[in-house]
Amino acid sequence: MPRVGLSTTDVVRAGAELADDLGYGNLAMGLLAERLGVRTPSLYKHVANLADLQRGIAVLAVTELDREIRDAMHGLSGAHALAAFARAFRAYVVAHPGRYSATIGAEFTGPDDPLLELSTRLLDSMTAVLRGYNIPDDEMDHALRSLRSTFHGFASLQASNGFQWTGDPDVSFDWMIDFVDRGLRASRDS
Repeated sequence: MPRVGLSTTDVVRAGAELADDLGYGNLAMGLLAERLGVRTPSLYKHVANLADLQRGIAVLAVTELDREIRDAMHGLSGAHALAAFARAFRAYVVAHPGRYSATIGAEFTGPDDPLLELSTRLLDSMTAVLRGYNIPDDEMDHALRSLRSTFHGFASLQASNGFQWTGDPDVSFDWMIDFVDRGLRASRDS
């Protein structure tokens, strides 16, 4: 019987916090049990194994990221939507590097997979940004991959302390948003 007051949601959230604190690659059931004040076997009443916990963290992360991006972009279009998307995305990755890492390479289990539905919603937000630049349908996959790679790269580097030279990363980030905006507008105008 599960510990009174401990739920699957609690276990996944504590796992996400542990991944943020120690790094996703250091996530372990024993460490999670210690954090929750239970014995390791007690966790298996809430999650099947480490892979199940990791999947739960991925679902939590995409849920949170989707909500933050949608809230930031609400009512915006064009360059303003692009900037709102980029800033919300970066803020989430920097604040939650472990749980964001859980989303990288997480595979879908089928058409009813909640991770697929949530990821599709997130892609819909990115597509909305790109539609504001009149990206043609036959180029949308390329544009989505480019947009994600650009902001993922910057945010991941910043989250892992990858910008240790002089200069303010915020200024560089704003420059990058303007750079992407100019490129998308040039693509639209050509």
